[in-house]
Amino acid sequence: MQTNTAHRSVVTTEARWVQWLLIGLAMVFLAIFLVMPLAAVFVEALRKGWGAYIAALQDPDALSAVKLTLVTALIAVPLNLVFGIAAAWAIAKFEFKGKSLLTTLIDLPFSVSPVVAGLIYVLLFGAQGWLGPWLQQHDLKIIFAVPGIVLATVFVTFPFVARELIPLMQAQGSEEEQAAMVLGASGFQTFWRVTLPNIKWGLLYGVILCNARAMGEFGAVSVVSGHIRGLTNTVPLHVEILYNEYNFVAAFACASILALLALVTLGLKTWVEWKAERDVAEAKRMAYDE
Repeated sequence: MQTNTAHRSVVTTEARWVQWLLIGLAMVFLAIFLVMPLAAVFVEALRKGWGAYIAALQDPDALSAVKLTLVTALIAVPLNLVFGIAAAWAIAKFEFKGKSLLTTLIDLPFSVSPVVAGLIYVLLFGAQGWLGPWLQQHDLKIIFAVPGIVLATVFVTFPFVARELIPLMQAQGSEEEQAAMVLGASGFQTFWRVTLPNIKWGLLYGVILCNARAMGEFGAVSVVSGHIRGLTNTVPLHVEILYNEYNFVAAFACASILALLALVTLGLKTWVEWKAERDVAEAKRMAYDE
């Protein structure tokens, strides 16, 4: 027994200088590729002072871009929330034909370029697309309008919630739900009182990532938006336009909004992970005490 322990110690323990070298390399990498670019955004945004910074954010086109970004996220995230829960519930709790196909389709946006996704919607709903003539006859506009932006955002973000919940629900099994239904609980009661409390942290984690991607999406939205200032520009698209016009202070000022969103997302992600780990540790402790 002592021999096995010693052997494991030799295999898994590195020299102190190796540990510090790896930590140092990781910190240098983070400083160069994460901290410095993030700091540069705020430095450039404030290069001409707080007055220019606030003026850039109060510009009507900037306010319109922020509003459109929020509206898009407020539509896309709840839709993905409902889809993610339904898909995860079906895949983790039931056996049915086409289950592997559904799982593959959920991963499709991870393997398709966002630009290609935008082009797909142009092919479907554009003026020369498959449904374009019918949409024009009924005075409906999807491409180069808000509906197209929402559709493109939903496409690129819908795996996030489902992909967080599927492995979690599969690991938990269905014993608790079956016990609740045997005791007379309805399907809704079972979900609300048994399933949802068990997946709440994974669900919140998926929603946070989905929201961050929805607000920061560029490729797919760029294709379907038409870049109409004050109408179809989200914050990432507005940043690109300002930068191409050499209005660097305004561009970085608007980019700082996305940078702050990234920091908030990172903070929320860390908090959710901490809460989930604490709940797991508490559950283990209670099980051990019993």
